[in-house]
Amino acid sequence: MKFTLSWLKEHLETTASVEEIAETLTDLGLEVEGITDPAARLRDFTIGKVLKAEPHPDADRLRVCQVATADGETQIICGAPNAREGITVVIAKPGVYVPGIDTTIGVGKIRGIESHGMMCSEREMELSEEHDGIIELPSGEVGQRFTDWLAAHEPAKVDPVIEIAITPNRPDALGVRGVALDLAARGLGTMKPAKTVDIEGQFSCPIGVTIDENTATGGCEVFAGRLIRGVKNGPSPEWLQQRLRAIGLRPISTLVDITNFFTYDRNRPLHVFDADKVSGNLRVHRTTGGETLSGLDDKEYTFGPGQVVISDDTGIESIGGIMGGLATGCTDETVNVFLEAAVWDTVQIATTGRALRINSDARYRNERGIDPAFNMEALDLATQMILDLCGGVPSNRVVAGKVPDVSRAYRLDTARVQSLVGMDIPESEQRQTLTALGFKLEGNMAYVPSWRPDILGEADLVEEVARIASLTKLKGRPMARALPGVPKPILSPMQKREQIARRTGAALGYNECVTYSFIDHAAATLFGGGDDATMLANPISSDLSHMRPDLLPGLLRAAARNQARGIMDLALFEVGHAFHGGEPGDQHLQVAGLLVGRTGPKDVHGAARAVDVFDAKADAEAILAAISAPAKVQILRDGPAWFHPGRHGRICLGPKKVLGIFGEVHPRVLQALDVKGPAVAFTLYPAEIPLPRKTSASRGALDISDLQAVERDFAFVVDAQTEALTLINAAAGADKALIEDVRVFDAFSGGSLGEGKKSLALTVRLQPRDKTLTEAEIEAVSAKIIEKVTKATGGVLRG
Repeated sequence: MKFTLSWLKEHLETTASVEEIAETLTDLGLEVEGITDPAARLRDFTIGKVLKAEPHPDADRLRVCQVATADGETQIICGAPNAREGITVVIAKPGVYVPGIDTTIGVGKIRGIESHGMMCSEREMELSEEHDGIIELPSGEVGQRFTDWLAAHEPAKVDPVIEIAITPNRPDALGVRGVALDLAARGLGTMKPAKTVDIEGQFSCPIGVTIDENTATGGCEVFAGRLIRGVKNGPSPEWLQQRLRAIGLRPISTLVDITNFFTYDRNRPLHVFDADKVSGNLRVHRTTGGETLSGLDDKEYTFGPGQVVISDDTGIESIGGIMGGLATGCTDETVNVFLEAAVWDTVQIATTGRALRINSDARYRNERGIDPAFNMEALDLATQMILDLCGGVPSNRVVAGKVPDVSRAYRLDTARVQSLVGMDIPESEQRQTLTALGFKLEGNMAYVPSWRPDILGEADLVEEVARIASLTKLKGRPMARALPGVPKPILSPMQKREQIARRTGAALGYNECVTYSFIDHAAATLFGGGDDATMLANPISSDLSHMRPDLLPGLLRAAARNQARGIMDLALFEVGHAFHGGEPGDQHLQVAGLLVGRTGPKDVHGAARAVDVFDAKADAEAILAAISAPAKVQILRDGPAWFHPGRHGRICLGPKKVLGIFGEVHPRVLQALDVKGPAVAFTLYPAEIPLPRKTSASRGALDISDLQAVERDFAFVVDAQTEALTLINAAAGADKALIEDVRVFDAFSGGSLGEGKKSLALTVRLQPRDKTLTEAEIEAVSAKIIEKVTKATGGVLRG
């Protein structure tokens, strides 16, 4: 929405500067997107007077002028034919930028004679296309700023243009008067009385208007018009042309320019038909489909069924509320004109405009909503303007339908400003604000003006009061605590685990991904899903047809896309929900990680290596530890089919309590998803971790022993198929109170051990609590360890 400062001042009596107006508009919710100030590029030009003008000795068309300026008498060489003694001119001194020629003036020599500046034409200053000679001013003082002279004598040429962004709920601000009303309510001026006229028809209108029954509801509420005979169309007055050009519109003719003027001045789209080209009467109706029309933009439009148009006896002549037809458009030869004003259904306008791909000023306003109560008044005002500028004789009005009743009222509860917004505004100020905005107050009831379709409840009244008072005055205050003392945590335990898992994954060097909750059927099947329960009824794409049964498919797809672009080493993770059914609640939280390629870039030390299952295990255990999973867990086999059958493990608290899974991704899965290995992954289930028994915010006392720990090493020869974890669990069970840690530090096979055998070496850490261990006690525990491991594995202590 664009308008000029002088246009605004036709509705608003104000002395505020452009900067003050712009700042206030943005504060009111009408954000200023830009200000074009013509005076800004002309502020360095001053007025001078030619004291003497003599021919240039070496050029017939040049004159050497002595010019009186603010800095004294100056010599300027000029080639304009009207350069002569005694005229008042506009001077660009050295150092001034001249926009029309994109040049900064300097001191130069022209045919051997110095010139200290330039006398300008209108085109050189981008005031018009006039360039036959330099500007001759009828008045002006030497040294006076040219912009000051223009402001006093030709203000339109330095009229600032303000452009504001309009939100869809504020169609009233699509007219200059609506903008002025907001500024006046804020106190930035006072509203000037709106013009009113009462046109008396001199004859009955020969063109009748009707609205089809199926169009009256959801199509066109009211259609009014009148014939004006004997008009003289042609170029509009200069003031009207300048006003339209300033906001980016091209003047066409007086009749058309008048309708464009009302579109921006009062948010009231109108249309004019050349009455001599209209056959019979006008009918508002819906199309059946397949009809065509050549629009005023010279484009051919084909209609679908149910779109609202205006037809005469020969066919469609206009797209209702959007664009007129070329056949009945007004030209310079138009002498009889039919002026139309109507109220259209906003949804119908939007649907038709979108279907026909037409973006017009009329559509933009009609689809947002115009003032229905202003319809007849707008018709009279536009008629009067046509009579003033084009002459003619008006007919009586013809009307089909009736103006919709949009009157409504809501209770004004002045206390709600404090409860909803947090501002303390006196009741008298609230009532004054609403009155200034056009509301009528009767007791505690506020009657909404017809031009405000966005006011739909009591809360909207509060919003208007707060908006005009300025939300910048709202002071931040801390919320009062519901209960004394330390407040309870806001996040639930599961939300806290989710947060910690994200931070830990990022701290481990992973990049977080956020993938779609939908995947294709093939990928879902690979990960145990893809059934009808998780299939979408209306997928947005065939690649997003099922709810994901696991987070890994999305991470593997992301890895494949990165590898296709040359990024081969990846560490990705995601925290989100996977779905095991189609009902509410059939979802579970997962933390998934994926490592692909090598552990790092190549270096001279050869430290980089391919990722392996132990990398995934270490990262999974780190995240589990961060979210308070028990330290002592079991690693079991029999994981899901998308992991390598011999290179994975389930992290369990028991056979049925699975905290997570880690391992190599199955080669079949990598091939199906086009991922180049090696690739290892983990999936954790935070909801399976038991909640702590104590919910106290404080931590317990640190339990640490002040006695020296003892470590003993054991090497056992066992069958090659025996798992290391079996030895670890057996050794740890020898004395659960004394044995603090058991870990494998060496593995050996072949040589003297023979076929089918291997050697595993364990370090067992003993941590006494009551007293220092004696040698005999250490030997007793060692014997129990050997006994337990031998019994569990069938192995023997290696000599």
